[in-house]
Amino acid sequence: MFDNVYTQQRIEKAELLRQMGKNPYTSVSKRDTKCAEFMTANEYLLAPEIEEKKSEKLFTVAGRVKFLRLMGKAAFAKIEDESGVMQIYYSKNDLGDWFGELAKLVEVGDIVEVNGFAFVTKTGELTLHAQGMEVLTKAVNQLPEKFHGLTDMETRYRQRYLDLIMNREVLDTLKTRSRVVSLVRRFFETEGFLEVETPMLHPIAGGATARPFITHHNALGEDRYLRIAPELYLKRLIVGGFEAVFEINRSFRNEGIDHTHNPEFTMIEFYRAYKNYEYLMELTEKLFGYLIESLNLPSQIAIGDYEVDFTKFSKVDYVKSLTDIGGVPAEATNNRDTIKAYLKSKGVEFEEKSNYGELLGELFDNFVEKKLINPTFVTGFPVEISPLAKRSEANPEITDRFELFIAGREIANGFNELNDPVDQYGRFKKQAEAKAAGNVEANDMDEDFVEALKYGMPPTAGQGIGIDRLVMLLTGQESIKDVILFPAMRRLNG
Repeated sequence: MFDNVYTQQRIEKAELLRQMGKNPYTSVSKRDTKCAEFMTANEYLLAPEIEEKKSEKLFTVAGRVKFLRLMGKAAFAKIEDESGVMQIYYSKNDLGDWFGELAKLVEVGDIVEVNGFAFVTKTGELTLHAQGMEVLTKAVNQLPEKFHGLTDMETRYRQRYLDLIMNREVLDTLKTRSRVVSLVRRFFETEGFLEVETPMLHPIAGGATARPFITHHNALGEDRYLRIAPELYLKRLIVGGFEAVFEINRSFRNEGIDHTHNPEFTMIEFYRAYKNYEYLMELTEKLFGYLIESLNLPSQIAIGDYEVDFTKFSKVDYVKSLTDIGGVPAEATNNRDTIKAYLKSKGVEFEEKSNYGELLGELFDNFVEKKLINPTFVTGFPVEISPLAKRSEANPEITDRFELFIAGREIANGFNELNDPVDQYGRFKKQAEAKAAGNVEANDMDEDFVEALKYGMPPTAGQGIGIDRLVMLLTGQESIKDVILFPAMRRLNG
């Protein structure tokens, strides 16, 4: 593991530091100023009217050496911490014989601590003039070569720590992710929702249509399923008397990995009693406005080849969108046979045993979804693909449900919650039959949830928003791996 010749040389330098009485992996730092704070505190020195281009105050900074240039008895270096990058200058005149040791021992990648005063170089760059310098951490691996950097995508995702060191924009994107999570939490708390926590190990896989991960609980002697959604537990709380709850949750779905799917992901689900899905759509639009304003983002954001305008939210009907947006002839949507014939004519593969709603879903997924660029609420989903949503009173074949699509991706799913225990039991039964017939993504029968509904759940609206995809939108990223700190990757052989 340490047989690389350059690694060995760096280990030897760490040992030389020990021999000098210097711990190359010290636990103590006297840093009192971050790089960005240093630059802000001393930017007044750049003003033309300031004649004395140096500060009287001393600063102690620390960071990773990202660039180093030795010039005989002096050196310039760039160091970086989480806040940013700054330049330091150190010389034999100031550090004496210690400068010669630093010149031999300090390399790009090391983490150093420097104290000194601010000054402006002849080229006009604000710099710290070192009066003292120590090695805090000796890096024994070389960083990638500066000019080419770290560009291999698999290495970037597999060694995220190295990606963060080398690619500042990655660090900034992932810091934005944390801000988004914090802002989402603040938004829902301000709106009167209460944050709660529900189990991640479920006795029954349910709450969404997905294939679960299965584990085994040794003490109970039975299998458990990693949560695919918190929905059924959150609605139990509504039955119990909570009226507005949310959970920012980690969920798991045993599915493929692509640019918008990771098997372990983060989403928020929220439920409010005595409200309907129209309220949810208004709340969602308000949430996006809040996030864009809080993050100081423009109302138009470039995402790949798309320019998304977040001032243009719209609504479309699910079935009408097939023709109006997807270009599917209206007569092709009449029944199972007409849909199958159309799908075959377009070379789309599908399950022959799919029901009418599922076949409509094939039409939507293949001909409509990718065309929904600006924020679009699609409403009126078929009952067959909405096992937990309430039927529309105007048309019992569809549900009071919507999905929000932006840049050709599903971002949110919300609906009036089904609170009729008899109807819910019947739909669970159909799902269980589909699972028994081989549909690994179908829901199991959850008799305890039906039992909860028998005690009465008030009219309730509920919704889920994928946090990962939300961050992709707000940061203009095209791959979910670019907004997850440690995306799922296949293990390397050996």
